[in-house]
Order: sequence, then C-alpha cells, then structure tokens
Amino acid sequence: MAGHSKWANIKHRKGAQDKKRAKQFTRAIKEITVAIKEGGGEDPEANPALRNAIQNAKGVNMPKETIERAIKKASGADADNYETVTFEGYGPNGIAIFVECTTDNTNRTVASVRSIFSKNGGSLGTNGSLEFLFDKKGVFVLEKEQIEMDPEEFELELIEGGASKIEKEDDYLTIYTEFTDFGSMSSKLEELNLEPKNSEVQRIPVNTVELPVDDAIKILDLVEKFEDDDDVQNVYHNLEITDELIEKMEKEQA
Repeated sequence: MAGHSKWANIKHRKGAQDKKRAKQFTRAIKEITVAIKEGGGEDPEANPALRNAIQNAKGVNMPKETIERAIKKASGADADNYETVTFEGYGPNGIAIFVECTTDNTNRTVASVRSIFSKNGGSLGTNGSLEFLFDKKGVFVLEKEQIEMDPEEFELELIEGGASKIEKEDDYLTIYTEFTDFGSMSSKLEELNLEPKNSEVQRIPVNTVELPVDDAIKILDLVEKFEDDDDVQNVYHNLEITDELIEKMEKEQA
C-alpha cells in the first residue's frame, strides 16, 4: 500500500483545479442519489450514507445549492434510477483492477468497461475472482490544519474510534479502519468537530506489485481511462506507488 495515500492526496489536490472537477461533481451527485435510495430518506441525521455523501460533496468543493438540488431531485418521483455494479480484471503485467460503477444502463457500462480493458492490454474477469486481493477498509482524509489537539492525545482518540493505521502526508492525515469500524470512526470525528475532506469505504490491496516506472505509468493511464468513464465511481488496483513513480507523474502534471 506504500505511496497509495500520498498519490491519492496529490490527485485530490490537483483534481479540484482541472477538468476533472465536473466528473467529481457527477460522482458526488450519484453518491447522494444512491444514498437516499438505499439509505432511506433525505434527512442526513437519520441516513448515515447520505451524511457521508454530503461530506464528500463538500470535500470536492461542491456548492451548497448544488448539494441541496441533488438531494431534492433524488427524493422526488423523477429521481434517476441508479444501481451499483462492480467489475474485476487484470491490466498489463498482471496488475489487478477492481472497478466500481453507478449506472442507469448496465449493458452500456459492461460494454464500456470491457472495451477499456481490451484496448489497453487487459482482460475482464469474472466477479469474485479478485476479492481475495483486496480488503475493505474505512478511509478518512483530514486536513492537518483542522486539528488543534495535542498530537498524542488526538492519536489516542482516533484509536478509540477504531483507527488501525494513521498516515501523515504533507497537509493531510489519512486514517484507516476496519470495514466494521467505519461508523464508529465517523461518530468519533463528529464528536471531535472534525469534518473529513473525504470519507469512504475503499478496497485496499493486500499486497502490491512493483513495476518499472514506464510500465507503471501505463497502468495509471489505464486507471485514468476508467476514471474518465461517466459510469465509473472508483477504481482500485494493486500497483505499488513508488516515490520514483510519484515524482515522474508530478513532473508530467506540472
């Protein structure tokens, strides 16, 4: 998992400033819609999934008015009918890729995901074939400037909330929990009056595979192609994100 949180945070900072911002808003609106449909209602206090979706929408700087419109639409009779589907496959050099989608047309999504795999040296597998390569974890990203407590005291509070690992990268703190402790950590951060930049359940690779930088860049390019698809919400992989790889990608994005 080395480097994954740092790379995610680099992308997160850059993403709000570039063309991907519109895609971030679309994902946030879909998350709100699904949360209301599956979580039972438009009241964030009674619907933890919606509360989390609203936090994530704020984390990508979605305006309050846009969030409110999304909630109103998702609660109405003309709400979009989305469902969540997942796909598993391999990219070049045997890198495992897990794709989560939210779609109103499963046939379109299947065709699109299969096409991206096949055109980029990968192959779509059967559902369940990669489950053992990833663990479901709660992942919370905090901006360090929010935290005013003594560092040791704060860490004890996080452990009490279910933190299994804490990573510090630049201006961000990334907290990992077991899947079953996601709600507990959400409550702990609320108790501490801290609003995460992002909080979600992610699929974290059990082991990672290191590739030469040029081969690794091809994998990240493939991941980006998936992320650019309108139906794709999240993409997970087991590529090792090395410092050398991050340095090269930062130079290319500069």
